[in-house]
Amino acid sequence: MRKAALAILLASTLPGLAAQAAVRVVIGPTPIVDGEARAAKDLTVINEKLAFALAVQTPPPYGVPRGALIDVAPVRDGKVGRDRAVFADFIPNNWSGWPNTYQHLDVIERGPRRAVIRTVRDWGEVTLTTVYTLESGSDHVVLQATLHNSGPKALVDLLSGFTLWPKGGYLFGVPGLRGAGPGTTEGSLADRMVAYDRDWSIALHAPYVDHVANESRDMFRKHTLASGASRTFEAWLQVGGSGDLAPVLRAEIARKHLAAGTLSGKVTDGQGDSVEEPVVIVEKNGQPYAWVLGHAGRYELSLPAGDYRLYATAKDHSQTAPVPVSIAAGGRANLDFHGVAAPGRIRFSVVDARRAQPLDASITITQGQRPLVEFLGRKKFFTELDRKGLADITIAPGDYRFRVSHGGAFLAPSREVALTVDSRADLEEKVSLPLLFDPPARGWYAADLHHHADQAEAVTPPADLARSQLAAGLDLLFVSDHDSTVNHRALQAIAARRGIPFIPSVELSASWGHFNAYPLTLGEKLAIDTGTASVSELFREARRLGAIVIQVNHPFIPYGYFTSVATGVAPGGFDPAFDLMEINASAPDDDEKVIHRLWDYWNEGRRYFLSAGTDTHDVWKEESGRVRTFAHPDGALSAASFAEALKAGHAYVSHGPLIFPSVVFGNRLEAGPGRPAALGVDLQSIAGLKRIELIGGGVVVESEDIQSFHSEAHLKFALAPDRSTWYALVVEDVEGQKAYTDPVWVDVPSVPPAR
Repeated sequence: MRKAALAILLASTLPGLAAQAAVRVVIGPTPIVDGEARAAKDLTVINEKLAFALAVQTPPPYGVPRGALIDVAPVRDGKVGRDRAVFADFIPNNWSGWPNTYQHLDVIERGPRRAVIRTVRDWGEVTLTTVYTLESGSDHVVLQATLHNSGPKALVDLLSGFTLWPKGGYLFGVPGLRGAGPGTTEGSLADRMVAYDRDWSIALHAPYVDHVANESRDMFRKHTLASGASRTFEAWLQVGGSGDLAPVLRAEIARKHLAAGTLSGKVTDGQGDSVEEPVVIVEKNGQPYAWVLGHAGRYELSLPAGDYRLYATAKDHSQTAPVPVSIAAGGRANLDFHGVAAPGRIRFSVVDARRAQPLDASITITQGQRPLVEFLGRKKFFTELDRKGLADITIAPGDYRFRVSHGGAFLAPSREVALTVDSRADLEEKVSLPLLFDPPARGWYAADLHHHADQAEAVTPPADLARSQLAAGLDLLFVSDHDSTVNHRALQAIAARRGIPFIPSVELSASWGHFNAYPLTLGEKLAIDTGTASVSELFREARRLGAIVIQVNHPFIPYGYFTSVATGVAPGGFDPAFDLMEINASAPDDDEKVIHRLWDYWNEGRRYFLSAGTDTHDVWKEESGRVRTFAHPDGALSAASFAEALKAGHAYVSHGPLIFPSVVFGNRLEAGPGRPAALGVDLQSIAGLKRIELIGGGVVVESEDIQSFHSEAHLKFALAPDRSTWYALVVEDVEGQKAYTDPVWVDVPSVPPAR
């Protein structure tokens, strides 16, 4: 006990000294900087090159059962670095972790030559045993997971495997797979993915993989587990102290026993001077395969024998032309690159064409150099917070086309701008955008009601979230991080500075369903464990935090709440105490499921209504507000009035078309046979209008082709039902983007019989 206590003391107070020794196991709060494993029984394993922590008491993210690996960091010069992983765990079947009733952890070996940790937990009638092995001097953790089916039935078409969700940084998915899933690995060039930034990398080597999902964060194998059968999966989690993939290639060569050769050379600029920090990109079969970071103008890497193309670049520098090269087994070759040109600069000024007022905007490269290695340069930029409409961009020289946009596809047409950027030169470009439509002038305000900042796997700092949402022309700022409220005060300050409301939210993230609760009281923190709470406990916590509305996010995805209720894995089953159902931009195939479920609810007289959000995690890859919620609040616009409008059904959601009804959705009319009521509607669309449908009681009552109206239309519907019902609208634009409305309730008074 004294030795164990001493080890804990050293690791927590002098982590540098602890890391200098061979492999050791530390019990208690992790010495990993910014690590989440902070409980007394959590466990950290450290050697000379890396550290990782297991959540024994700390709740893992996303409702994953305890025992998961939730912190990973490089170790440099004896010092444990910053946490770079949200979690890395074994998933039994496509993001399923429940039902789970126990977790056991045993330390099999404590070092100093190696540490071996075993965790055991259940998944229904399956036992999942995971073994973590770290040897002294090794840069990788060996992961071995075994599933054993003790149940009477075979489990068919499971998607099982290890997953790595990094904290910040970028992703380089399985080489050869464009988009990296979800789907099979057919056409892949390797069986690894890498999370990285300039000063760190984590590679997940998964030789069993045949399916991927979530940009290769999830490395699965599709299989059937017969009753009484077991299957073992082995993977490596390799950690590096830079974004260099040369060590990843060396590990791949060693793991697969591949014949290989070595390539080296120098990289110079247009004046023949060495490029201080060059990056050499390797392509195989025309696809990105790997890269190496150079130093002082030189690089070296090992490659499996074969044919490749390589080119050189550097941060904000130009790229050289690709050069073919053949690598022979055991051979050494030299390849130099010349003419990597230094950056140029552009100052964009974006204004409203009609009023010459500055506009928040996004600026996206549509043609031109877009770096593969993402810390070398952005593909998308935003105007500044405190200098509205201005963006100063440092960029590689070359010919470009930029798309400049304000309001997404809703308020103004974007403009394409062609520019030639010269090395070390400055450009100024003024862009005028015609702001065509103004929903706030008619009392309608928009928000993106599912948006992440930089917690868990999301990578968008609060200031950049605000810049993106303002560029999208949204009228309120909104954030809903996974089980975290830490960004609320920063965004409230930004919103106050810009004079717009802010809706503080949290995404309550159980493994069987996600829920946004808002607006929350500033400063309140989550006080429950979403990994073990029932649905009723989640909803009670949302109300305690001040929420006016609870929104069921992506209800029908594999771990959506309605899916989990249908399959019986949601603790507590169906709880009616929510308010809204989400149209989620990341699950477009589920739009119709959400709409038809709401129509059924309205027929039953149940007052659940619409919301919409993009589920954006990375504003440089995804578009804030590409689907949005429009609400018509009573009185002045605020977070509370917007939420109250949603709760009352005074709203619609849209992927593009704008809707302005004569009767605000959620309100009531009286009508009946011979006593028609009227529902007038003005429509607007940047893309152009196509069709409108009037839905009555869940069926299409009237459908009209409106393409002849082009971008604006006014229509009027006579409502004369023979019984009390509801009416809603579905509007489609010429690009197939739709808007869906909450209902207008129509009461048909009963007529007393004649005497």
